Amino acid sequence: MEAWRSKVEKLVKISPTHVTFIGFGEAAQAILSGWGRDRPASIVAFDVKTDQPASRVAKLADYHAHDVADGQTAADAVTSATMVFSVVTADQALAAAKAAVPGMRSGTIWLDCNSCAPETKRQAAQVITAAGGHYVDVAVMAPVHPKLHRVPMLLAGPDADHAAEILKALDMCPKVAGPEVGHASSIKMIRSVMIKGMEALSAECLLAARKAGVEDEVIASLNASNPEIDWRTKGAYNLERMMVHGERRAAEMREVAKTVAELGLPDRLSRETAVWQDEIAALDVDPEEDSLVDRLDRILGAM
Repeated sequence: MEAWRSKVEKLVKISPTHVTFIGFGEAAQAILSGWGRDRPASIVAFDVKTDQPASRVAKLADYHAHDVADGQTAADAVTSATMVFSVVTADQALAAAKAAVPGMRSGTIWLDCNSCAPETKRQAAQVITAAGGHYVDVAVMAPVHPKLHRVPMLLAGPDADHAAEILKALDMCPKVAGPEVGHASSIKMIRSVMIKGMEALSAECLLAARKAGVEDEVIASLNASNPEIDWRTKGAYNLERMMVHGERRAAEMREVAKTVAELGLPDRLSRETAVWQDEIAALDVDPEEDSLVDRLDRILGAM
């Protein structure tokens, strides 16, 4: 009984009571949904879409649906926060940190969960630490659905171990990658060369095959060469990722290209992957059914 009480007291001590989400899209909402009734006592959110007339009403509805307070501005949202999840698009990560620090109190833990180049994370870390905050480089290593708050996360930075304990108390799945900011990001960025690159290759290969009328033969050949992969299913999934999330994935791939270039290597494949991701997303085509051919035809019809 004493051991159990000690464990509970420890968890209560390290669990944050005031959490802020900067950015309130799919990732933030998935984490909140996963926590359910075990969520921290106070949740505040701020998303730049509330500043845009075209998206303000819908974003305020998201806040209401998840029972979170509207932070008005990034600085206002973090005023009472003990922990902040920054979950914006990759190109806005540094700007989000700069916008929040005027309202951030000393000691706040800033979890930078954005898919950014290591150098971008290091710049954000300087902004947060200069304001007295504790910056943690976080790499989200899988889609947030269906895992929700249990999605695997890599943490890096001087405060990564402490942050990991807090996240574990929230029933999350952190793993410490190292003590240097940028280490977790490097793993995520370099992995994305392959993951998002395969999506772009799938689009180029299968769209060309469908337009030439040889998709069945091409898929049969791919299945013969790689029997561990069902290319028809995998191709449909890759297209869905690009159709629904291509804009965000393109932003990430531009950070990936930056990462590769900073290592002194050619970044042309990563740059072109970003182009494909952007182009598919810009078509604004609904994936609808799981059929690969249906998705190919819908994309080709919109191109």
